[in-house]
Amino acid sequence: MPPSKTPRSLEHSNALRERARRVVPGLAQTFSKGPLSFVGGVAPSFVSHASGAHVWDVDGNRYIDYILGLGPVILGHAHEAVNQAVAAQLARGTAFSLSHPGEVQLSELLCELIPCAEMVRFGKNGSDATSGAIRLARACTGRDKVARCGYHGWQDWYIGSTSRHKGVPEAVRALTLSFPYNGLDALDALFRAHRGEIACVILEPVTFDEPAAGYLAGVRDLCHREGALLVFDEVITGFRLHLGGAQSYFGVTPDLACFGKAMANGFPLSAIAGRADYMRQFEEVFFSFTFGGEAASIAAALATIGTMRSEPVVEALWSNGAALREGANAIIEESGLREHFTWAGLAPWTTLRCLGPAAARSLEWRSLFQQECLEQGILTHGNHMLSFAHGPEIVAATLDAYRAVFPVMAEAAAGGGPERFLRGAPMQAVMRQS
Repeated sequence: MPPSKTPRSLEHSNALRERARRVVPGLAQTFSKGPLSFVGGVAPSFVSHASGAHVWDVDGNRYIDYILGLGPVILGHAHEAVNQAVAAQLARGTAFSLSHPGEVQLSELLCELIPCAEMVRFGKNGSDATSGAIRLARACTGRDKVARCGYHGWQDWYIGSTSRHKGVPEAVRALTLSFPYNGLDALDALFRAHRGEIACVILEPVTFDEPAAGYLAGVRDLCHREGALLVFDEVITGFRLHLGGAQSYFGVTPDLACFGKAMANGFPLSAIAGRADYMRQFEEVFFSFTFGGEAASIAAALATIGTMRSEPVVEALWSNGAALREGANAIIEESGLREHFTWAGLAPWTTLRCLGPAAARSLEWRSLFQQECLEQGILTHGNHMLSFAHGPEIVAATLDAYRAVFPVMAEAAAGGGPERFLRGAPMQAVMRQS
């Protein structure tokens, strides 16, 4: 079904935004869902409901959704099998005074699927898992420093190494060291400069740039040479590239790995998985909270992974994502914008990358892209995050929309830039890596 192209009203969304301004700092619970990430006055601020590949804002405008709640929705919004499993669990209760059998069942399933998983512990957010893994690595090695690459959540150990470090003590910030992706020499230099001090290396195994040949194995070998643990942050890549995660896709097994987002199709659940000799340290390391074993989300995860095993979900993400990326790049070529833009990344998760003359003002260009996509019924930050519900008809509708979007981008490129085409304040960076 093609996206809605009728004139959009944002009356109710704007009214809710003003109410939120009085009671919600930052207007949203998550920076990436708030005003920094959308073109002001053009984007809706509130979603009413969702189904499959679509969301509806509070004014009734429908959009093909490529944000998917920042990545958790892998089967599609309100997926029937997941909803049924959760409803059945709700009727039996969700928070108990003892552990629930589903915790064991899901742990066994993850140990079956994920190469590094010999034992598992659950959290609610990706930040729970990454921060738990850091604490565990420090306990296992007796070291304090962490080498990191990529985004890893809101906790002090990570966010202190970014521009969003307000409130993080300097002593904590000094313990986190940064290195560039695909920079094996830079990581080696960190180890040499902090000999015997680094507890672990944590990185996303892939985002939009593929690892250089031998890079991930090289990181693993450096870690083991230096007595540090290798932690893969698979909060996004887990289940999207392969049911065993990026570690299965690339054939490199870490010591620990962190999962979340797509594991439960939108229900809050995350996991740390890893070698049993390390994971058993959680018997002493404090990683414990009320909702770690909450039964509704575990039921959602069992249903989600069960569906992914019985249906060609991952295969569809790859095939439909490839068709979308290739079709979008062809439209860029037809619009004369090959020197300005490309869709980069592995097929299940791609991003609009600004090249050459556009790179210096990438936020403004991505803002124009978002603005014009919204007018065509597409909700995006400038990324393609696909679900199983994003089938060939959704891909075709998206490409139809892009045939209206990229000519505007071309006109802006010919006219000196995106500024005079923007109808609201451009997107802003949520943070900068430091």
